[in-house]
Amino acid sequence: MTLEPRVLQPSEWDDWYGALLSAFASEDSSQEREVYRSLTEVERSIGVWDEGRPVATAGLFSFRMAVPGGAVVPTAGVTMVSVAPTHRRRGLLRTMMRRQLDDLRAAGEEPLAVLTASEPAIYGRFGYGLATHSLSARIDTSRVALQLPAPPAAEADGLRLRQSDEAASLLAECEAVYAQVVSRRPGMLQRRPGWEREPLLDPERNREGASPLRCVVALRDGEPVAYARYAVKMCWSRTDAADGEVRLRELEALDPAGYAALWRFLWGIDLTTTIVADNRPVDDPWQHLVSDPRRCGTAVGDSLYLRPVDVGAALAARCYATPVEIVLEVEDTFCPWNTGRWRLSGDEKGAVCEPTRDAADLSLAVRELGSAYLGGTSLTALAGAGLVREQRPGSGALRAAAAAFANDVQPWLPHGF
Repeated sequence: MTLEPRVLQPSEWDDWYGALLSAFASEDSSQEREVYRSLTEVERSIGVWDEGRPVATAGLFSFRMAVPGGAVVPTAGVTMVSVAPTHRRRGLLRTMMRRQLDDLRAAGEEPLAVLTASEPAIYGRFGYGLATHSLSARIDTSRVALQLPAPPAAEADGLRLRQSDEAASLLAECEAVYAQVVSRRPGMLQRRPGWEREPLLDPERNREGASPLRCVVALRDGEPVAYARYAVKMCWSRTDAADGEVRLRELEALDPAGYAALWRFLWGIDLTTTIVADNRPVDDPWQHLVSDPRRCGTAVGDSLYLRPVDVGAALAARCYATPVEIVLEVEDTFCPWNTGRWRLSGDEKGAVCEPTRDAADLSLAVRELGSAYLGGTSLTALAGAGLVREQRPGSGALRAAAAAFANDVQPWLPHGF
């Protein structure tokens, strides 16, 4: 019997969400369940049922994501994707991906779809390319000095810190800062009502002995300019020497002075010798402020995967670092409506992208276009891997396109979904 996905009904949410947890051999707290129930867009969630039991799940969130140039673009966040172990290798995932993208095209409101992958190998065949990376670090603060430049008096004047052992108590100040930084870095998501609760989730099973989540805010003239959310894990050596960890969850700042003030605060927390950060931008400025980068234990991992739902609308939604006039030949086997030649004309003020019959300058698959879209992956690097091809070698089209697609900061996804 053919198993087809259908839209989730509100009364089915508990079973549907339970199937998701089961597929990942996971568990949740009552707080997590309540938050994700409130965030779930039921009308955009689908599932497959077999004998009345959900055996596959998938959903979409209605996001607005920052893209190069500072615009925030309607973006579909693919989420809560699972298939029960008993029903794998039956094409259910492909069927759900097909349904989602067909629905997105029919609605015509979101030119981009994004996801984070539990297994990166899965989603490339559906056209999702790796668009952002994240930096993790384990900084030995007992041996690495933080070397901060003296801020101009105007920046530092009036800067004060406010700390709380309950992160939620400073929520308004944090969200005021976050809302202002979103447009500065591609890949960041505007927080719709309710999403401010997601970064506060702090289940005890994930703390590994650390404290509940804490918060510190930097204020100037009473207005928040930076914040950090963190936890502290106290550890002691065999000789009772303090060896604690500061676990940084989130840090955002509107200016260098606020940024520096919070790193100085974290560096100086008593009884700790390590700062652990698991999701920071690849170009996070603290890397230029440390005395010994080798003792910072940095590593880079994959993060956000992106695919254009509508190539023309997606390319027209962002701006370009340098003027560009180019014809792209795009291959998209999963969404054939994107396959063809597209003329892109754009600069730092905006762009137009329309179908054309003109000869192509570059050819690439939609997955590579997704990887390059936010400016974090160079078209030149993709060409070096044989994934982008200059149709007339030596024409300069690749160099011009790579410069136009670049961005002055690395894209980054601040939290999962």
